[in-house]
Amino acid sequence: MTADPFITSFSHSDSSPWMGIVVILLLVLQTLLIIGLQRSRLSNKRARKALKESQKALEEKIRERTESLYTTNNLLIDEVARHEQTGRQLRETKLYLQSMINSMPSIIIGVTANGDVTHWNAAAENTFEIFSNEALDRKIMDLLPLFPVTLHAIKNSIRSGEPHAIQHTQNDEDEKKRYFEITIYPLISSTQQGAVIRVDDVTLKVTIENLMIQNEKMYSLGEVAAGIAHEINNPLSVILQNVQNIARRTDANFPVNQTRATELGIDFPQVNTYLHAREIPQMLDSIREAGERSATIVRNMLEFSHNSQRKTSLVDIKHLIEQTIALNHSSYSKPQSEHALQIITEFADPMPPLHASAPELQQVLLNLLRNAKQALASSAIEQPCIWIRTYPQNHHLVIEVQDNGPGMADTIRQHIFEPFFTTKELGSGTGLGLSVSYFIITERHQGTIDVKTAPGKGSNFIIQLPLQ
Repeated sequence: MTADPFITSFSHSDSSPWMGIVVILLLVLQTLLIIGLQRSRLSNKRARKALKESQKALEEKIRERTESLYTTNNLLIDEVARHEQTGRQLRETKLYLQSMINSMPSIIIGVTANGDVTHWNAAAENTFEIFSNEALDRKIMDLLPLFPVTLHAIKNSIRSGEPHAIQHTQNDEDEKKRYFEITIYPLISSTQQGAVIRVDDVTLKVTIENLMIQNEKMYSLGEVAAGIAHEINNPLSVILQNVQNIARRTDANFPVNQTRATELGIDFPQVNTYLHAREIPQMLDSIREAGERSATIVRNMLEFSHNSQRKTSLVDIKHLIEQTIALNHSSYSKPQSEHALQIITEFADPMPPLHASAPELQQVLLNLLRNAKQALASSAIEQPCIWIRTYPQNHHLVIEVQDNGPGMADTIRQHIFEPFFTTKELGSGTGLGLSVSYFIITERHQGTIDVKTAPGKGSNFIIQLPLQ
């Protein structure tokens, strides 16, 4: 080993013992320094190794965490996709249910327990002319103040858990009755309380039911009519026969009458003059005409229960109406008011031929004219008028008999074709005229008869007869 020049030179220049101690101390310090450096190098090496291992462990954790985040992200993406699909399906289901509800002819209104509107379908929009966005979240009592659904009825239905039905009627602009069936259903839900209101227009159903009742009454009348007709026929026959005999035995043209008067010493020409002066022949003619009309009514009553033979032919409806007006004028006119009443006829040109029974149609027209004149006579109409119109329409011949009289309330209109229904005083009418007319038109001629009327707006009877 080569000696340190400094130590060598120092040892040569000073050989005192202190110098040796210094040298030793320097050597010790040098050794310690070398050892410290070596330890520091080993420590750094271990630290670098530990750092590399920590870095490797950290990288492994980062990789695992990245993979975990990637997996979680994929799960979130799948979950978001499922939520989007679920939301889309819910929207499609909602739209489908709304389309189903809007396609229903019934009015569907959803309300809360406090009466706030939660649903308003298309039928409600069309009926009440209120759009859905205007109706939602508003009180149904404020939206429809005349609607017969109250908050009390809604709460009662929710409380009881049972549907609540309400019958409702209203008048249209032409004064026709419309019938509605309203049902309040309690909403079955665990999260909120409410109700569903369904409104159905049952006018057609009620009309059909009334027609069925009317037909049943007409059929039951047949049994009554047969018994009445047989009971009335006998005295009518006696009346007509005796009237005929009285007319013959007071007729100057019969030689037997003159011979019998001579045998009794009676001046027959003077008696005949007296009878004519007292209008006895005219009275006999009136009795005969009334008896013949009564016999015709009895015969028609018999036709309710028996399908008797009747003659039908091509009818000149214009001539028939003119003849009926003339007959009505002579039979039912009131001289004190005849000058004010006008009967106006309107005939289509050309008029199609109608195959029917002329006597039966004339009876119907006579009944309608008589009722119209009686209605006008009982009211203070300044210019009473009756219109009779005939025209073809949809393979039918339409006959209208309209007046400008007082009209009828709907409660009366519903019953006018029922047997024995009358608004006249006792003894002034039997209530069979319109029921017989209904039978003649519907059963005998397969047609229809209806009336449009309203208080203060007159009445219009409309007959439709099929054209062959």
